[in-house]
Amino acid sequence: MNLGKKAILSLALLSLIGFSARGLWEGEDVFVLGNIKAAPGEVRSGYLDVPEKDGIKTAIPITIIRGAKKGKVLALVAAVHGAEYPPVLALYRIKDQVDPKKLSGTLVLVHIANLPSFQKRTIYYNPFDWKNLNRVFPGDPNGTLSQRMAYVLNEEIVKKCDYLLDLHCGDANEALIPYSYWMISDKKSTDAKTKDMALAFGLRHIIIDTTRTKDPKDSKYLGNTAILQGKPAITTESGFLGRTDEESIARNVKGILSVMKLLKMIEGTPDFVPDPVWIDRYEVVNSKYDGLFYPQVEMGAMVAQGQTVGVVKDYFGNVKEDVKAPFAGVILYFIGTPPANKGEPLFEVGRILLEGNPSPGFPSNARFALCQPSEEHLAMYLKGGYSWKETLLRGFLPTLASLAANLPMSIIR
Repeated sequence: MNLGKKAILSLALLSLIGFSARGLWEGEDVFVLGNIKAAPGEVRSGYLDVPEKDGIKTAIPITIIRGAKKGKVLALVAAVHGAEYPPVLALYRIKDQVDPKKLSGTLVLVHIANLPSFQKRTIYYNPFDWKNLNRVFPGDPNGTLSQRMAYVLNEEIVKKCDYLLDLHCGDANEALIPYSYWMISDKKSTDAKTKDMALAFGLRHIIIDTTRTKDPKDSKYLGNTAILQGKPAITTESGFLGRTDEESIARNVKGILSVMKLLKMIEGTPDFVPDPVWIDRYEVVNSKYDGLFYPQVEMGAMVAQGQTVGVVKDYFGNVKEDVKAPFAGVILYFIGTPPANKGEPLFEVGRILLEGNPSPGFPSNARFALCQPSEEHLAMYLKGGYSWKETLLRGFLPTLASLAANLPMSIIR
């Protein structure tokens, strides 16, 4: 072989190697979920298929926004409960607002996680198996439709993201004030990240949630599933009673963008909530009877222990139960439509932490001092005009003895 032929062959070989390397790089840089592929700078939408069983199947609509620059993968999941609409509408705005050319990392938008419930307008449950999708994670590929949906979401979304926002709101029957769950894990490094995410999202009330299961095989909740896999996640609640009000939608959009700034996916400084209200205990109170629920408080009311929150009557109008607050705190939501079903929620109350900057291991005796503010003070509190501490001071304090019993001894001394 003469020199000319050798040179041509070498150039061809180098070109082939260069092409292969470039092709391999491009392949590695393409983000894939199911059959949907997005290269840097691209936006791609499609469906994650949930396999058919017993003639029943569904699909999950998603969008991948692949940034032109490298960075974190953030999953945004809406409509795990199908009648929770503001997060759904917020994600379509995010899709329109985010420019992939200016994005660092990848944004995964799960537009409607529970499409069967969304289509049938059902609260809580999937209409095909009557299971709550947010109680069956990590799912089962051979289970019922909800279990198969959870399995697909775990395999394609949770396992392929770095961070996750599980976006909720009051279901179509829930009169709910905005709040988020900061779920405490077994890792302080994860807890520090999720705390920052909760503060950056910007909802004023933040539940310090130590109640989630630590069993990855029975993780139950989407956000908890991510945390048990080492993926920082929070659950947010913004919206109420199945409404699509602008304030709730905008609050979700603002929170998402702020978390994206925290993760340095877009330019700007995260908008941390300046005066968070930490809740160190919460309880969902369920109905003991079928019938009708008549709430006796307003949204976001502060209640005393033993105070009546609502009344359950039977279908003939007879009082069956006077439902009381199990401890002093703030009403996070109550059922705002008449149906009351045995074993289902009537309201949720959260106890406010007296000290304002908690960390894992916060003192258990730092509790919310019991008060019952006036309607004027409560209105100012909900609008952000008062901090919760100001609300306590302006409200009606209990007797000195009751107050002292709720305060740490170091404060009393």
